[in-house]
Amino acid sequence: MSNAMEHETPAPQFPATVDTPPKTERLRFGSFTFTRSPAGRCTVEVELEYGGKRFTGRTEGQSSPIGDLRLGAEAAMQAVELFAQGRLGLELMGIKLVRAFDANVVVVSCTQRAARGTRLVGCYLADRDPVRGSALAVLNATNRVMGNYLMTR
Repeated sequence: MSNAMEHETPAPQFPATVDTPPKTERLRFGSFTFTRSPAGRCTVEVELEYGGKRFTGRTEGQSSPIGDLRLGAEAAMQAVELFAQGRLGLELMGIKLVRAFDANVVVVSCTQRAARGTRLVGCYLADRDPVRGSALAVLNATNRVMGNYLMTR
């Protein structure tokens, strides 16, 4: 009896000059801070990173459950707009914290002024930190727009 393991199939040989597309870097979530003062004011900072550079969005306002979420989303939008040098024209339409499938989910809706009628929607599981989740939901909503922006940059 011959054993099939005795015969090794040689690995396929590839030409030495295989054209591989360059790895494209993407905009990354850097850091997030949320502070609330004893007077009920809150500050949210969202930092994004691209190519070794940092882009920070910062918002302040009166603290409330839905207001905190909105400030987190707006800080993320500011950071995205700073990165894009204001070319995207993003506008936050609404934000909501919903209970779905035994989890808290933040859902954001935004538009791009240049593409009227186009709504961008993003969500993020936000059981631990809904305000941070609102910032990440904005990044999920703008993911495709940012991908197109980076490809044409």
